[in-house]
Amino acid sequence: MRIRNFTRALSYFLTIFFFPFLLDAQNFTISGYIKDGRTDETLIGATVSSKDNPSVGTVSNNYGFYSLTTSKGKYTLIFSYIGYQNKEVIVDLSANQSLNASLSDGLSLQEIVVTAREKEQNVQGTQMGTVALSIESVKKLPALAGEVDILKTLQLLPGVKGNEGQAGFYVRGGGPDQNLVLLDEAVVYNPGHLLGFFSVFNSDAIKNTTLIKGAMPAQYGGRLSSVVDIQMKEGNNKEYGVEGGIGLIASRLTVEGPIEKDKSSFIFSARRTYALDLAQPFINQTKFAGSNYYFYDLNAKINYKLSEKDRFYLSGYFGRDVFAFVSKEQGFNFNLPYGNATASLRWNHVFDQKLFMNVSGIYNDYDFTAGGGQGDFVFKAFSGIRDWNAKADFDYYPDYRNSIKFGVNYTYHRLTPNIISATNGDQTFSNNLSPQFAHESAIYVGDDFKASKALSFNIGLRGALFNQLGPYTSTITGKVYATNEVVKTYPALEPRLAVKYSFDRENSVKASIAYTTQFLHLVSNSTSTLPADVWVPSSELVQPQTGVQYSTGYFKNLKDNMYETSIEVYYRDLNHQIDYPDNYVFGDKPLVEQSFVYGKGRAYGVELFIKKAKGNLTGWIGYTLSRTERQFPDIENGRVYPATYDRTHDLSVVANYRLSRKWEMGGAFVFATGNAFTPIKDLFLIEQKLNVEYAPRNSSRYEPYHRLDLAATYTPHPGSVKKFQSTWTFSVYNSYNRLNPYFIYYDVQNNLEKGTAKATAYQVTLFPLIPSVTWNFKWRQKKPAAIEKNPTF
Repeated sequence: MRIRNFTRALSYFLTIFFFPFLLDAQNFTISGYIKDGRTDETLIGATVSSKDNPSVGTVSNNYGFYSLTTSKGKYTLIFSYIGYQNKEVIVDLSANQSLNASLSDGLSLQEIVVTAREKEQNVQGTQMGTVALSIESVKKLPALAGEVDILKTLQLLPGVKGNEGQAGFYVRGGGPDQNLVLLDEAVVYNPGHLLGFFSVFNSDAIKNTTLIKGAMPAQYGGRLSSVVDIQMKEGNNKEYGVEGGIGLIASRLTVEGPIEKDKSSFIFSARRTYALDLAQPFINQTKFAGSNYYFYDLNAKINYKLSEKDRFYLSGYFGRDVFAFVSKEQGFNFNLPYGNATASLRWNHVFDQKLFMNVSGIYNDYDFTAGGGQGDFVFKAFSGIRDWNAKADFDYYPDYRNSIKFGVNYTYHRLTPNIISATNGDQTFSNNLSPQFAHESAIYVGDDFKASKALSFNIGLRGALFNQLGPYTSTITGKVYATNEVVKTYPALEPRLAVKYSFDRENSVKASIAYTTQFLHLVSNSTSTLPADVWVPSSELVQPQTGVQYSTGYFKNLKDNMYETSIEVYYRDLNHQIDYPDNYVFGDKPLVEQSFVYGKGRAYGVELFIKKAKGNLTGWIGYTLSRTERQFPDIENGRVYPATYDRTHDLSVVANYRLSRKWEMGGAFVFATGNAFTPIKDLFLIEQKLNVEYAPRNSSRYEPYHRLDLAATYTPHPGSVKKFQSTWTFSVYNSYNRLNPYFIYYDVQNNLEKGTAKATAYQVTLFPLIPSVTWNFKWRQKKPAAIEKNPTF
């Protein structure tokens, strides 16, 4: 009864609020879900359009739901999605109706049409800097040690930069903490394994990945630079299946199937490394016996269709890195376990053909622990962040010209700084730091509005509120705040606007502006993101970071959408940026935020993108010319200097070639200006004490970074209709063995008798040439449909 009353009240409100859209009494709505016909997986971003009038159309949301309202009449609707055969349905729209569309996967001549329609989204879509990646295309690219990595693939796109050996990435001049990384709506604070060498996302569990680096829509907030929105697979509710892979350093296994056929399903996916496990017999014969390292990931999800209007989803992720180092000679041991855990419970409800709701309860946790000792000395350090999040999101489709999103969001944060304790015999030490607490809430509304066939707008407004909470003792006034008492409040208003004008179906110009605010901050005292880096909230000492991004671009597709091209120009202003001062010493202040200095930044650049989407040869070329700068009054008297991750030039060339039905070849070449670093300028002795003078911050560069990765995929039985299928993937990382710099350290030597000192620089390189081979397999309860011979791509 309460749900019915709420539905009625909400419908009345929307009818009054959006009355101008409802004046035409002859408009009717068709809505439903777009799914994979074999598995019943919902398809995100699938296209629905009228064959006679392509401007009448819509796109399915993150749950596969679509809604199309237009005038009365007969229509031939085309449902399409990349990699699937398009489906045509004739409808007589004389009343509101529901229609679920199931698309068949597999290759056919019709796929050319599907791809063409989908690729027009690059030109016709309002959003700028938005890229959707299918996991199947990612799996064809070369990967380090054979481990497919969605975040490393994103770093091959223009405007997205990464460093070798890091999962952290940088988008249009922003830091690694300025990217909102979501897994089934749960925030992932540290997306890296092995100190960042691999990401935490198991490719077999992922359905869809979307990168937004332009003006992010109003439903996203809390970060300045970008959004990486990753959705897990839902599980096959028609048949059971198993897939996985066995590689040189890791193996993975995924099981899925129906709980109740056509009504509920599950998916469970696991991955673990074992390279050092296999080496234990050899390690135990050395002075490092007992040392080991491994990581693992567990993904699980179940969904249940209560009715055509109600669906429930429960998903979770748990991953850990476990590192142990033992040195028997020195009597030293060190342990480093850290990882993420997330859980998402979601309820989808369709009120009517025009209104869709998703309510979510989300939990996420990241913790880092380090411990060890030598002799009587034992130490332990702990830090982490934990969130409880509740949100409600609505999609409202008054007509085919408008797609309106609105909702509310609330998060309770618990942030634990670096808590350190140590004992040395009878002596004990602890820094006695306490967790910090905060409320973060937001409300938003946005509309993707088609003003005409040529002109479209995406306009949004997000209001946010952040409250620092007690227990807390003010370092300014000395006031003591009780538990849950508000210490400091920061409001924020964030307008976003994107505009698109199409000259025709294959040419358009776009422009956007977005104001963003970030209340949580990752502060690092190193040149790379490490698991020990500290997340801190906005407080009476730390103001929220703010930013504004302006961007514009020209988008053009060629030869029936075979080639997709674009050029985008952007400029970003960043305020209240945070860093450590020169000569910072860890632990010299009672609160870590007392050590920070504050300044501003700017980033600007141009991005070129050319993609070949069809044919036996596919791939893309991405190039970025950019600058990223920072300025702090307390660092070198306000000198403007390049950020560590500033790169003037960044080039990526990605290609995939279908050599035959059995062999597919892939390659990726990257070239980038070397990262900035601060070198030693001079050494001198004063009263027999060595003094080091550094050059201006980030005044030198590493050598340029470049490498070529190659891969080949072999399918023994292409087009097989057997239940069990397998492929072999052979890859070579850094094929010409380029010794790229990871960092530079100095060996300082001094001669007290002669009064001289000398510093010798040494370069550390991470990865030489690394070959790998992975056997991938897939089993389905039912035989797959036969795939056409000699298909056109």
